Amino acid sequence: MNQIEVQILQQSYLLACPEGHEARLLEAVERVDTAMTRIRDAGKVRARERIAVLAALNLAFEIADRKAADLAAATQQRDTPAAQAIIHAEDTPLPAAQEQRLQQLLLRLDEALDEDGRLL
Repeated sequence: MNQIEVQILQQSYLLACPEGHEARLLEAVERVDTAMTRIRDAGKVRARERIAVLAALNLAFEIADRKAADLAAATQQRDTPAAQAIIHAEDTPLPAAQEQRLQQLLLRLDEALDEDGRLL
């Protein structure tokens, strides 16, 4: 495991990164930093935690939009192997480890939003 120091919203973080995945991590950091900077620069939100939650929701929404677009394209071409893989992936439940990680992340978001109420 490598450690990489990055900056997100002008704050330094030391992140663990599996060998060979540094470029992907740096790309993810850039996307998160850009999303958070846009929200901060819009001037409506100042609290770092709220900016992080809004950025996470925006990024999750983008992913959901991409999946929906992929599914729509797959629906138009159902007979191709790639389309079948996308369709079946939508029906596949998350593995237990991913489900547990998702629950942990939701708990952390709820704790961060404690004063403002619950996320879900």
